[in-house]
Amino acid sequence: MRFRYRLGPQAGRGLSWMCVMLAIGLTLFHPSRDQVDDIVRRYAGSLHPVLAFDNGGLGPVDRMKLEAAGVRLLSAGSNVGIAAALNGVVEAATRVGADGVLLLDQDAQVGPEMIGALADARTRLRAENRPCAVIGPVPGRANAEAKPPRFRRRPGQAAVGTLVPVEFLATSGSLVDVAAFRAVGPFRADYFIDGVELEWCFRAWDAGYGCWMAQDAAIGHRVGGGTIRALGIETPRQPLFRMATYLRNSVYGWRLRHIPLPWKLRQVAYLPMQTLLYWRDSGYRPAVLRRLAGAVLDGFRGRLGRPFDAP
Repeated sequence: MRFRYRLGPQAGRGLSWMCVMLAIGLTLFHPSRDQVDDIVRRYAGSLHPVLAFDNGGLGPVDRMKLEAAGVRLLSAGSNVGIAAALNGVVEAATRVGADGVLLLDQDAQVGPEMIGALADARTRLRAENRPCAVIGPVPGRANAEAKPPRFRRRPGQAAVGTLVPVEFLATSGSLVDVAAFRAVGPFRADYFIDGVELEWCFRAWDAGYGCWMAQDAAIGHRVGGGTIRALGIETPRQPLFRMATYLRNSVYGWRLRHIPLPWKLRQVAYLPMQTLLYWRDSGYRPAVLRRLAGAVLDGFRGRLGRPFDAP
């Protein structure tokens, strides 16, 4: 899928060779006014090209604010899902000469220190001749109720100092190597939103490119709008279509060769418990169970793409 991009008025002006080596890529979906203002404050006058994919909901006033701050706006004209938006950002970054793209959500709280730490980490991996697809920070709780993702260490891979090989990383806060992206291939647009980074990172490892976590860099991260807890199990509290898409994509992933068998077996045990917790949290509503059961069936049948109830 290719997009017709709407670029801001400052595209291509005054960028030195060093500036375009790293681009910053944001994905936007109905951002609040405060989120837009924070993006303007953080990235106005940035030494790196800043690309933002509008997946819907960006008003004309906020658009003008971002463009005036030098943010290059991209759009497909509708919500095409996070995977397609990320692919659009990387494609646009390639066009401005970047060899690395720092991917960020619209509410990501990052500063130049984290960006520098990830760039330095990539240099260290290259010096050690470790092919790297992506490197990201340690996730922390964005707030007391948020559930940050947990990343398992990649078995059979040695650390490089404070750089730890992990099975996958969240896209937000991750520095993606453009050359590796071309070799591994784009994010799966038919996944639409959930499990996108997991599938891509396992595909990267299968292609000979590593996924690394820099322990000297950190970012606040959350999954969903809270956490459901019971019997020692935690699962994010999120909209029904998100939970359904997560189940669908997870079940579909069981047929993919590059996803390791131990991971599939863990999910076989864990997904039913997550589903039960989510259903319990909904008040055991029959409609919720029907939606989740239908998502599982879609996963087995390979029926992917945009969920019918996605906003």
